[in-house]
Amino acid sequence: MTNQAAADLIARSNRLGADPKNTNYAGGNTSAKGTETDPVTGEPVELMWVKGSGGDLGTLTEPGLAVLRLDRLRALVDVYPGLEREDEMVAAFDYTLHGKGGAAPSIDTAMHGLVDAAHVDHLHPDSGIAIATAADGEELTQKIFGDRVVWVPWRRPGFQLGLDIAAIKAESPQAIGCILGGHGITAWGDTSEETEANSLWIIDTAAAYIAEHGAAEPFGPVVDGFEPLEAGERRAKAAALAATIRGLASHDKPMVGHFTDAPEVLEFLSRAKSGELAALGTSCPDHFLRTKVKPMLLDLPASASIEDSVARLTELHEAYRADYRAYYDAHATPESPAIRGADPLIVLVPGVGMFSYGANKQTARVAGEFYVNAINVMRGAEALSTYSPISDAEKFAIEYWALEEAKLQRMPKPKPHAGRIALVTGAASGIGKAIATRLAAEGACVVIADLDLDKAQAAAAELGNTDVAIGVQANVTDGAAIQRAIDDAVLAFGGLDLVVNNAGLSLSKPLLETTEADWDLQHDVMAKGSFLVSKAAAKVLIEQGLGGDIIYISSKNSVFAGPNNIAYSATKADQAHQVRLLAVELGEYGIKVNGINPDGVVRGSGIFASGWGANRAKTYGIEEEDLGKFYAQRTILKREVLPEHVANAVIVLTGPELSHTTGLHIPVDAGVAAAFLR
Repeated sequence: MTNQAAADLIARSNRLGADPKNTNYAGGNTSAKGTETDPVTGEPVELMWVKGSGGDLGTLTEPGLAVLRLDRLRALVDVYPGLEREDEMVAAFDYTLHGKGGAAPSIDTAMHGLVDAAHVDHLHPDSGIAIATAADGEELTQKIFGDRVVWVPWRRPGFQLGLDIAAIKAESPQAIGCILGGHGITAWGDTSEETEANSLWIIDTAAAYIAEHGAAEPFGPVVDGFEPLEAGERRAKAAALAATIRGLASHDKPMVGHFTDAPEVLEFLSRAKSGELAALGTSCPDHFLRTKVKPMLLDLPASASIEDSVARLTELHEAYRADYRAYYDAHATPESPAIRGADPLIVLVPGVGMFSYGANKQTARVAGEFYVNAINVMRGAEALSTYSPISDAEKFAIEYWALEEAKLQRMPKPKPHAGRIALVTGAASGIGKAIATRLAAEGACVVIADLDLDKAQAAAAELGNTDVAIGVQANVTDGAAIQRAIDDAVLAFGGLDLVVNNAGLSLSKPLLETTEADWDLQHDVMAKGSFLVSKAAAKVLIEQGLGGDIIYISSKNSVFAGPNNIAYSATKADQAHQVRLLAVELGEYGIKVNGINPDGVVRGSGIFASGWGANRAKTYGIEEEDLGKFYAQRTILKREVLPEHVANAVIVLTGPELSHTTGLHIPVDAGVAAAFLR
């Protein structure tokens, strides 16, 4: 049963974390102290519950708390070896855990344990960091808060910072908290309610002071030509640039992207001081660990052409990489971890918005949210003073901290399709849905494209939130509709890596009953549709320069001459040859093109449910419900082919094991000798 102090802590944390004005996602930590009975001695024992490493306050639950014995934690003061060896204290926290200890203690554990208060909050509010990063932050702290809040000069999080704040608390009995230079705020209290009220008072008082006393235009005047484009034009330009920018951001390793044209971003980019402020970089460790020390900013007006923008972005990327390498070389020691990549994680385009990147969609989205936090911080600091972040040397010490490297090394191995962005047509049901489901399970971001938008969105929702999958409408016979779906994909996830041409339908009729409309419909959807999708997707894949995969879900009918099936089989043969043609044409770009030839997939199939199954059953003289068994019995393996079996083939063809395979058709038909490839 949860201790009352811990229960109060979780409730307080959730309230604070639910409001972005209080702290950023996964930022800050909170604690509570209380007493429980030691199950070994039967005696009361003082404990501390504190948010563990890597959790988020807004969604914190009991498993996310570390539980430590206060007597043992405070005894560490007597063995503390000094600032030069303070990192050793993190390992020592393991010896202070109570029972199984819960979550792993974070670097801020000492701050919470050593401060003599029953409850402690450490938060990263934009208003508080604005004061913390102002050039005269110490004077502002005194002016804004009087003696209720104490200024603490910048110090890297760790045991020594915990000792410093504990001393300040002891020396300043009237204080309810402190501003941590360059970093954030810490507040404390005797009860959970008091501590929450103190945290909110600091945050709201800082925000109110900035609003009342801040300059009207902290970022300077609007620069002519750098104003936001109209919404539709913004979106079009963002979609046109997305593939190029993702390719640049993925020079060292593939990245997933996120785009936002939030008002804060557009306003910042329209102002005269945006360039010099962006070059100073972010300050709060939580910010720059996710955004890199500084963004890449396109220095062209919003009206610049796509061609000029691409050329300039390429030049700026080369300069950014050189600058980041110089930053690493200037501060690295022989003990430093190897450089982790020199590409930007934030790319700013005036008049258009911000592209942010990460190993997955959530990380990319959160990186963008953090840079919006950084913009708010710069606005507040410039409104009152001059924005003055911590030095590059201090940033490097945290970015390449041994403890940060150890945290990265503990991360689980990524799934085979992690970081890949897939678009599957006709994916709201049947084979397409099975493929989308499997791709998401293997770590890919998935765009479910279907003629029926409601069904596409419902299928996407089954896979998870919009960090995992989105549903878009796509009539594959309409080039403009396909382009809109591709634009939706690149704006949702940054680009495209993998396309599955699965959309299809069939009308089972003999030659003399097949109308011209029947022929045109099936060829429009499958032959023409696959061509249009592949053409639009290939443009993105080529611009990215990251290679990619195009998969055609063809059919055994592309090589097997079955009865009463002229239009369907002919268009499948067309698709099969598109695979060969495109494999040859796109190979120079590292794009693999392969096909899959299933036998009749009855179960879960939209095609079979729409009348095709009844027609095929009639052709073979059997009941429709027996069609799957009939198909199975005519195969060599006597096995029914299911949508999941086709999905398996997609995973193999697009995975790392078949990286050198293109122009191939894989039969997924349980063995149909007449459809053997020759």
